[in-house]
Amino acid sequence: MLNRDLTDITYVNSVPCKVASGTLADPYTATTIAFLRGTTTSDDVQIDHVVALSDAWQKGAQQLTYEQRVALANDPLNLQSTDGPTNQQKGDGDAATWLPPNRGFRCDYVGRQVSVKATYSLWVT
Repeated sequence: MLNRDLTDITYVNSVPCKVASGTLADPYTATTIAFLRGTTTSDDVQIDHVVALSDAWQKGAQQLTYEQRVALANDPLNLQSTDGPTNQQKGDGDAATWLPPNRGFRCDYVGRQVSVKATYSLWVT
């Protein structure tokens, strides 16, 4: 997800797999965040499950097969690089209880939640 969502990426080595640094134009906060891999800095950018796995479970994922639950957890549509503190604030909330502070991204966010839930036959509140 870092490869998809960051710009100005540098890698740990010559194999473009492990991101060392980059810049995130965070859709949740409409801010620019410098990402730097490290024990004290990596939490600045986190990967959010747009549909939190706890919320998915409460909304029907317990009926999915193991393979379907793994697919949901790793679905790129359900993953978004974002500001760490904002992701922590969201917790396992759904669109009925939490929306990104960036009002301009809220419709896209709700649309992604609904798309993910429709894909995996989960309930929407």
